[in-house]
Amino acid sequence: MQEKKELEISRLYNAPRELLFRVWTDPEHLARWWGPAGFTNPVCEIDVRPGGAILIHMQGPDGTVYPMDGMYHEIVEPERLVFMSAALDDKGSRLFEVLNTITFAEEGKKTKLTLHATVSKITADAWQYLDGMNQGWSQSLVRLGEYVKKNISDGALQNSDDTSGRELVITRLLNAPPELVWKVWTEPDHIKNWWGPNGFTNTIDKMEVRPDGVWEFVMHGPDGTDYKNKSIYQEIVKNEKIVFVHLSPKFKVTVTFEEHRKKTLLTWRMLFESAEELNRVVKVFKADEGLVQNVDKLEAYLIKIEN
Repeated sequence: MQEKKELEISRLYNAPRELLFRVWTDPEHLARWWGPAGFTNPVCEIDVRPGGAILIHMQGPDGTVYPMDGMYHEIVEPERLVFMSAALDDKGSRLFEVLNTITFAEEGKKTKLTLHATVSKITADAWQYLDGMNQGWSQSLVRLGEYVKKNISDGALQNSDDTSGRELVITRLLNAPPELVWKVWTEPDHIKNWWGPNGFTNTIDKMEVRPDGVWEFVMHGPDGTDYKNKSIYQEIVKNEKIVFVHLSPKFKVTVTFEEHRKKTLLTWRMLFESAEELNRVVKVFKADEGLVQNVDKLEAYLIKIEN
């Protein structure tokens, strides 16, 4: 049996490479074009850093779900992405692994994108998927071009530099309805039990979940250090969206709750005033790791209160 399969495809896009790199590395954008024609992505969780995890559930036109996982190996913004992806069977075992190298080369005001994929660790059941690999990638790259073209014309991506390099984003599909996820986000007796990185506890002093409402609380660290927090709510759409501004350090949080078959697709965005401020908060407070741990705690808490 053949042990490896390789594929290389190049496409020229009428868009700057910074924009193309963004739609490859922002889960909100990636979910809207990834996969062959007619596919959607109800789960699209990516942690774009070396060692960061990938989890995507592609759903076919007939409703069949094709899960994949993976890991990022190399990130050189906006020039190069290297990541491993793997299709999973119904037991969660990998059918094969693909090492994907994506390069973004400037050609005037356009970008030449080159995909090189090397497939390995191929199981006997994998070939039914691999036979359509070329066609699947080709269709996906066509969808990428259509998505970028449409959103450039609509203006949705033109100001991509406004958030480039200063935003943390995580997306996760939670096994709970939006009404319950909303409840544990907006009631002090719930949020105190899961908020914060591993080992932290909370005392909620004030929680006025309304526009211009104040949220004040103290996070108690594992070493006994207390961290006072104050935020101002800006936008509240029940069961759908929460927007607030944390005052010190200053950043804007946008959380959306989208229903997917009685589950909730949670998207959590933290937007800082500058890339330098984001880098400082990541370095000093490990905000990137903390965000992932916070979602892990939320997920575990939802499981606990539902059982």
